[in-house]
Amino acid sequence: MHPLSTFRRNTLTVAIALLCTASFQAMAGATDTSSPQTAASAAPNTQTSNSDASSQAKDKKQNSVNLQQVVVTGSPLPSTEMNSSISVSTVDGGQIQSSGVQNAADLLRTIPGIRSESSGGAGNANVSVRGLPVASGGSKFVQFQVDGMPVLEFGDTAFATPDTFLRTDYNIDHVEAVRGGSSSIFASNAPGAIINFITKDGITQGGDIGLTVGLGKYDDQRLDFDYGGPLSASTRYHFGGFVQHGNGQKNTDYTSSSGGQLMGNITHDIDGGFLRLNLQFTDTYDPVYLPVPVMITGSNSDPHVSSIPGFNLQSGVLQSPYFSSDAALNAQGHTIHTNIRDGYHTRVNAIGGEGKFSLGGDWTLHEQFRLAENYGAFTGPYPTNVESAQSLADSIGGAGSYLAYATGPNAGKRITHPAILGGNGLASETALFNVSLPNMDNFTNNLSLSRKFDTDAGKGTLQFGYYHSQQNVVQDWHWNMYLQTVQSQDSALLNVYSASGKLMTENGLVAYGTPGFCGSCNRYYDAKYMMDAPFVSMTWETGPWRFDGGLRFDRITGSGYYVAANQLATVDVDSNGAISVPEQSVPVYGGATSPIDYSKSHLEYSFGANYTIDANLALFLRASSGARFNSDRLLFGGGILADGSVPQGIGVNVVKQYEGGVKWNTAHTSLFVTGFMANTQEQNEDVTSTIEPFISRHYHARGVEFEGSVNYGHFSLAGGMTYTHSRIVSDAITPADVGNVPQRQANWVYQFSPSYSWRAFNFGATVIGTTKSYASDPNGLVMPGYTQVNTYISYDINDRMTASLSVNNLFNAIGLTEIDSSPETVTSNGINTARSILGRTIYLNWQYHL
Repeated sequence: MHPLSTFRRNTLTVAIALLCTASFQAMAGATDTSSPQTAASAAPNTQTSNSDASSQAKDKKQNSVNLQQVVVTGSPLPSTEMNSSISVSTVDGGQIQSSGVQNAADLLRTIPGIRSESSGGAGNANVSVRGLPVASGGSKFVQFQVDGMPVLEFGDTAFATPDTFLRTDYNIDHVEAVRGGSSSIFASNAPGAIINFITKDGITQGGDIGLTVGLGKYDDQRLDFDYGGPLSASTRYHFGGFVQHGNGQKNTDYTSSSGGQLMGNITHDIDGGFLRLNLQFTDTYDPVYLPVPVMITGSNSDPHVSSIPGFNLQSGVLQSPYFSSDAALNAQGHTIHTNIRDGYHTRVNAIGGEGKFSLGGDWTLHEQFRLAENYGAFTGPYPTNVESAQSLADSIGGAGSYLAYATGPNAGKRITHPAILGGNGLASETALFNVSLPNMDNFTNNLSLSRKFDTDAGKGTLQFGYYHSQQNVVQDWHWNMYLQTVQSQDSALLNVYSASGKLMTENGLVAYGTPGFCGSCNRYYDAKYMMDAPFVSMTWETGPWRFDGGLRFDRITGSGYYVAANQLATVDVDSNGAISVPEQSVPVYGGATSPIDYSKSHLEYSFGANYTIDANLALFLRASSGARFNSDRLLFGGGILADGSVPQGIGVNVVKQYEGGVKWNTAHTSLFVTGFMANTQEQNEDVTSTIEPFISRHYHARGVEFEGSVNYGHFSLAGGMTYTHSRIVSDAITPADVGNVPQRQANWVYQFSPSYSWRAFNFGATVIGTTKSYASDPNGLVMPGYTQVNTYISYDINDRMTASLSVNNLFNAIGLTEIDSSPETVTSNGINTARSILGRTIYLNWQYHL
C-alpha cells in the first residue's frame, strides 16, 4: 500500500479510537449533571458552522422558510435568510427523519427549485436546479458538500456521483440548499446550487439510537446511532453512524445491502475562534437500480405505462441469485472476477479540519481542509434489447437456434416453449455495467481572511480567499453482455445453441464487451484534476439596504491518460483450456494511450442587493455568471483533442443567471417567491443514449419558484412549487433539436409536507410531484406526470422513546424518471425500458433519546 494511504488509514483508526474513548468518558461523567451543562453554557460560541446555523432555532417549530434562520452556506459570513439576497432552504434533522427519505438525493426532492431524479437506489442520482439541464447523469451544476467542503470536486463523474459517497444518518444536524448564482463565488464547479450537509458538533449533550425494520417484501434493517457533548468547558465531541443489512428496497432475493458508516468530530474553542477535527469512515454495499423492461403503449403524446406480465416495473430487478458473478479482462490484461451482488461498493476514509482564528482589529482567519480516500465499484445490469426469447436466440445463433437455462434450478435444461418463458416469452440482452473505481481520492482546502467594518455610513465585511483541490479519477470499465429471462425476481441466465447444437454462449454470456450497444465502453482512464481559485467578496449594509458581490477566478489543470479496448483477440478468459465462442472476440487494449493535458480558467462573478421594507418583508435581486469545468466526460470523443488539449468553449461551460424576488414572514406564515432566468452552455457525453451520445448546445430557461409554510397550533404545512420554461436555443451536433424542451424537464414540480401533532401522536406526509415532460430532446415520447405520497405516524412512548410507522409511495404510483431503449416513440409491440420511482415500501422505526 502507498505510504500516504497507510498514513491516512492509521490516522483515521487512531482518531476514531480517540472519539470512542472520549464518548465513554463523557457518559461516565454524566452522573455529575451540573458540570457538563455548565460547561456547555459557558463555552464561547464563536464558530460559524454547525452551532450558529442551527442552535438559534432549536427551540422553535421548524418550517421550510424560517426567514430568521441563520445560514452559513454560499455567504461570506453567517446571515439570516431575510437579510440576504440568496435563495436558501434549510432542512433540519427532524424533518429529514420524518420525511421518510431513503438517501441524500431523495432528500433533495423535498426542496423547491431542485430537480432530483432519485430512482437509482443509494446513489447515481441525476440532480439539477432551476432549469439547468440534466443532459447525461449526475449533478453537473450542483455541488454536494459536508461541513462546507466538497464530497467530490465534480458532480457528474461517470459512475461516481457524490451522492454515492454521502450517506445521511443521525450525524446530520441540518442541510442548507443554496440555489442560484451566489454559489458561483463560494464554490468551484457549482454555478447552480450548493447542497451543504452540516453535521452535529456536540454543543448539545445527548444522542439517539434508532432501529429501522422494513416490512413485507422490503427486507431491510438499519441501526443508527449518535452521541455528543462537552468534554470540558472548551472542548466537545460528537460521533455517530449506522450499520445496515438486507435485500434492498427492491427484493433481490439475496443480501444486497450491508456495511455501515462512522463519522465524528472534536471541537476545541479558543479565544475568538475554534479548532475542529472531522473524521469519516464509510464501507457500504447497496444494489444498483438501473432501467428495467416496461410496457409503454398508446400514443407519444398520451402514453400508457404498465408492467410487463411477469415483471413488475416498480419492484422488479434483473439482479438475481442466478446472475451473481462475472469475469472480464481489465486494462492490464488480467482476468478480473466481480461479485455482481456488490452493486454500489463505496469506501471512504476521510479526515478534515477546520479552524477559525481572531487576528485582532476585526480580522478573522478561517481554514478548512478535507482529505478523502475514495474507492469502490459500480456493478449493475442494464437491459439493452428486450425482445421475444426466440428472436434473440436466432440473432445470436442463427435461424433455428434454441435456448437452455444456463443458471438456476433448471440449469442445463432445454427450453421447449420459449413463447411462454418467464410468463411473457421475453428475454433481455443485458449489458453488465461493471466499473472499478480504484482511486477517486480528493483533497480540498479553503482559506479565507475576512474583516468586519462598522462606520457611521454603514457596516460591512470584506473577504479574501483561496481554494485549492485535487481530484483523482481512475476508472476501469469492463462490460460484458448477457442473455437472461425477464422476471421480477430470480431471473435466470440463458444459453443459446445453434440449429446444429453448437453452444454460442458461455453460461449466459453472449459477448465480452458490449458489441452493438456501446462499442468503446471497455475503457480505462487515469486522470488528475487540480483546481485553484482566488476569490474576493464584500457586503455592505446601510439603512434598509444590503449589497453584496464577489469575484472568483477558477483555473483547472487536467493531466493523465485514457485508452479504449479497441481491438479484438482470442483469449481464454476463464483459463479452462478451451475457447468458447465469446472468447474468440475479446476486447483488448492494443493501442497507444491518449494524453490529458490542458489548463483552462474563467472569471466568475455574482452581485446582489436586498431591501428590507420592514421586519417581515424584503425584496432582493441578483446577477451572476458561473462556470462548470468539464472533466472525464470530455474523454473518448467528448471534446478533448488528440494532443490532450481542450478548446475553451468545450472545457468550460458558462452559466449566466438572473434572479429576484420577495420574502414575507409573519408569526404563522412565511413565503419566498423568486423569479429566475438562466442561460447555460453544455458540453457532455451520455454513453447510454440511443440517439446521440455527444452533446454541444446552449439552453435558456426562465421561471418562478414558490416556497412557503404555515404554522397554526398543532398543524403545519411546508411546501413549494417551481415553474420552468426551458428551451434548447442552439445545438452544434443535432440542430434539429433547437426550439425543443430539454429532456425530462417538466413545466411544474411541487412538494408539500403537512403535519399534525396531537398529544403523543404526530402525523405527517410528504407529497412530491411533477407534470409531464419529454423523454428525449427530439420531443417525441412524453413521460407522464406523477404524484408520490409518503406518510408517517409516530407515537412518543415516553420522554425518551418514540415509535413510528412510515410508508413511502403510499399509493404505489408509477413515476418514470427516464425512458431508455426507445425514448423517441412508442414501439410497435409496446416494449421499452425505463426507470421508475420505487414502489410502496413500509417500515417501522424505534428511536431512543440518550
